Amino acid sequence: MAGRRLLVAAAVVAAAAAAVAAAALEAINVTTVAFEEGYTPLFGFDNILRSADDRTVSLLLDRSTGSGFMSSSMYQHGFFSASIKLPSDYTAGVVVAFYTSNGDVIEKRHDELDFEFLGNIRGKPWRVQTNVYGNGSVSRGREERYLLPFDPTTEFHRYSILWTRAAIVFFVDDVPIREVRRTPAMTGDFPSKPMSIYATVWDASTWATSGGRYRVNYRYGPFVASFTDLALLGCRVGDPIGQMLSSAACAAAEDALLASDLAVMTLEKQQAMRRFREQNMVYSYCYDTLRYPAPFPECDVVESERRRFKGSGHLRLAFRRRRRTRPGSRPARPTRAADM
Repeated sequence: MAGRRLLVAAAVVAAAAAAVAAAALEAINVTTVAFEEGYTPLFGFDNILRSADDRTVSLLLDRSTGSGFMSSSMYQHGFFSASIKLPSDYTAGVVVAFYTSNGDVIEKRHDELDFEFLGNIRGKPWRVQTNVYGNGSVSRGREERYLLPFDPTTEFHRYSILWTRAAIVFFVDDVPIREVRRTPAMTGDFPSKPMSIYATVWDASTWATSGGRYRVNYRYGPFVASFTDLALLGCRVGDPIGQMLSSAACAAAEDALLASDLAVMTLEKQQAMRRFREQNMVYSYCYDTLRYPAPFPECDVVESERRRFKGSGHLRLAFRRRRRTRPGSRPARPTRAADM
């Protein structure tokens, strides 16, 4: 009993330290745009609700359809951000996504950077998955999955993607949670072609929750995901051909982005990222030796991270129990990998 209390106390201290460290990070401050200034409806037009000031957009999923919007232009690198509030209650099978892609114009060699929010049954948390695909490399999925240290259904939280010629960084609020640095060995797997920005909500009953065991239950719908604080900071190009036409202007814009505070990975940011990953990451492709026996060139294997994961890349059961335990509560029941 004393040992368990020490573990719980240590977890509480670590969480408090992480919160203090996150608060110490400089807040991300970028110019936001109204929907009409940067985006256009994509599908499910009747399920897209815009606020009177055109700065908040709600996407609905009901029995008839999901919905989505996309940027009016494609971008060659940049910083893309939205504050999102997710649906609450029973959300199994529901997927909300905020991502960049050129799959609509380059089907077999497309690039993609994803935030995918995976719904769950009542009483279980939303999970967040990040993906990186370059040049159609979907067979070499670079997925990571996390639990969030807050309830994403009660208020808005900012999710951001920084994409430069040197690196990709995913942020939750002001905290970087994942960095993929470009290496020569990645070749075309590193996204390099212009992409549009998308936001969608859709029915993914076949895989999103426990491998398809739990499906969307429309008695709990409509499922509403709201987006605000929309930020599009990058070099606009009309299409992939426009990359060549605008190369000089885009190079100058990216040089400015690389020199900005957004792209500088300070020691404080590195430490905050390490803490977030230690406390919230439940799957990483870098540690999935069953699926990928040969390591990926960009994987920076951290020994303190590696020993927490099984060969499947999923968090070991002992660490899940420790993470889910709260002062004065019973240890959580064992959780299957599919539930995470």
